[in-house]
Amino acid sequence: MFSSIAPLARLNPFYAPHFQLVQDGVRKRAETAEAPTTRRSLAAASAAEEYSCEYGSLKFYALCGVGGVLSCGLTHTAVVPLDLVKCRMQVDPQKYKSIFNGFSVTVKEDGVRGLAKGWAPTFIGYSLQGLCKFGFYEVFKILYGNMLGEENAYLWRTSLYLAASASAEFFADIALAPMEAAKVRIQTQPGYANTLRQAVPKMFGEEGIWAFYKGVAPLWMRQIPYTMMKFACFERTVEALYKYVVPKPRSECTKGEQLVVTFVAGYIAGVFCAIVSHPADSVVSVLNKEKGSSASQVLMRLGFKGVWKGLFARIIMIGTLTALQWFIYDSVKVYFRLPRPPPPEMPESLKKKLGLTE
Repeated sequence: MFSSIAPLARLNPFYAPHFQLVQDGVRKRAETAEAPTTRRSLAAASAAEEYSCEYGSLKFYALCGVGGVLSCGLTHTAVVPLDLVKCRMQVDPQKYKSIFNGFSVTVKEDGVRGLAKGWAPTFIGYSLQGLCKFGFYEVFKILYGNMLGEENAYLWRTSLYLAASASAEFFADIALAPMEAAKVRIQTQPGYANTLRQAVPKMFGEEGIWAFYKGVAPLWMRQIPYTMMKFACFERTVEALYKYVVPKPRSECTKGEQLVVTFVAGYIAGVFCAIVSHPADSVVSVLNKEKGSSASQVLMRLGFKGVWKGLFARIIMIGTLTALQWFIYDSVKVYFRLPRPPPPEMPESLKKKLGLTE
């Protein structure tokens, strides 16, 4: 009975661990008996591979934050032209009818330089967001994992990834909100401001500090589901690729091969990220353009069809972005020789409880 249910259950990222244990147990018993391999502790691995710091140390978190700054700041700035057209399609679909039409109209009105509008708040805002997103994710993943204990952290690892990423994104969006508000004003309101230095004092003079944080709630609506999908889907995709696709264990792969797996898993995660977060992204774009509107008012006015405007552009942008972000982030870890734990394995204590070891 479970042999037919288990494969279906594993497709669900929220599946109960019971099915996994049953399936793992059947598979393990079917394999030829092997001498039990003790899971290497990260401290031992650190010594063996000459890591630059200990896993979970302040230096580790700080360098992970640096990786986040580079991965998010550089990639989001690189796709500013596409982001600009996407935002304009969301707030003025009558004028900007498609991606190609949007580029054409923008270049005709503002020249090629007009495609770079909003690059400064994009770089600053998403660098700060990346610092908090990746740095705090590592903090919360270790914190929540320790609270659960080794066995439960393995059994409920998808829920662990979801909780850690949601917690990290909560703080990351507070850091991003002011620059995101300025970016949208610059990109979607012709004549309002051409630079960050022009936009900030003008926004503050009109609405005070509220101008920079009125979009934080819809930003949470957009970014928290996005980030939960980004991290949980990535982690489980990496695990699946090494288990079912890559023909050799991760420990036998070169650093280059590991980074290729990272890029592929990142792109797959990015496609799902774009879909789940797009409606809220449309609300944020319109909300930051208009004065005095609330998120619920904008949502009702856009309707179901309106919130999906610009989805294709966002899938291209976010899929590529997410893949590059994970690639850059993992490359930074390799460069600084940070501990990079392998895909999770069932703890020995749990194997003994299930009778999977002699």
